[in-house]
Amino acid sequence: EVQLVESGGGLVKPGGSLRLSCAASGFLFSIYAMSWVRQAPGKGPEWVSTINKDSGSTSYADSVKGRFTISRDNAKNTLYLQMDSLKPDDTAVYFCARGSTGTGPKGQGTQVTVSS
Repeated sequence: EVQLVESGGGLVKPGGSLRLSCAASGFLFSIYAMSWVRQAPGKGPEWVSTINKDSGSTSYADSVKGRFTISRDNAKNTLYLQMDSLKPDDTAVYFCARGSTGTGPKGQGTQVTVSS
């Protein structure tokens, strides 16, 4: 059974930073691309970032490019999202998802709130 457990969310002031983690189990993590997606209140899901299976390639939504960094540790079956220079518009529930499109199996999400 695929399990993805996100953590690291919280309340942060504009300009602050957070690091999200996603612990994966139930599948061979190292052979899958992984993605982060987010969903803000009242809006549909938004793809944020994808990393390929060996960290050789990453991609970002324009809205987060230059501020967020995706990474992974295949030895620990863990995906990360370093979020810097956070803005109120980044407020959302963040999900990790298996695969390159963000539409694969997801975890329960972690809430990120950016507010002064």
